[in-house]
Amino acid sequence: MAEKVDRRVRKTKAQLRAGLARLMQKKSIKEITVKELVDEVDINRSTFYLHYSDIYQMLESIETELMDEIAQVIEEHPLDLVQNGSSYPMIEHIFTILDNNKDICIALMGSNGDMGFVSRMEKMVADTVLRQLSGKFAAGNHDVEYVYAFCLNGCVGMIKAWLSSEHRESTKHIAELTNRMIENTTHDFLRKMPGDLTK
Repeated sequence: MAEKVDRRVRKTKAQLRAGLARLMQKKSIKEITVKELVDEVDINRSTFYLHYSDIYQMLESIETELMDEIAQVIEEHPLDLVQNGSSYPMIEHIFTILDNNKDICIALMGSNGDMGFVSRMEKMVADTVLRQLSGKFAAGNHDVEYVYAFCLNGCVGMIKAWLSSEHRESTKHIAELTNRMIENTTHDFLRKMPGDLTK
């Protein structure tokens, strides 16, 4: 019986999340009401309040779940860029998470989305990748911050284009492309810049 209830709860939350994603592609979170959302997915208001206190708490819950998934991937795939280790396993898993949550990710990263969520996700990755990249540069060289910003903003743009494309490439393909572009920038190009990297 408990399993049946759990399935019902998961289904209800999935419906609400899908409805919120659709509405966020039309308007900002400030303009979305609980009534509008439950009408969108044909669920009673009382059912909504069984799971969330309001729209903002619902969005925070969704974002936290996504952040926790990404944090787990980063923890499970420690980088060793100082020794030229590959970042591909981590990138592929992150893209898989984004793909599995495509609708809400498009909404969060869109014009009516939550830039705070995007910033928190960027910081989470930065705390890992930027620290690793810093180990490849001479002490006091701040170029790494610009290189990282270049890669990160390029990746965010690629993610938006990929998630929104009608003819999306596979997760594996886009992860391989992203990984190759990052490695070309951080390993090949920067190695040619005299005095930038430690020997």
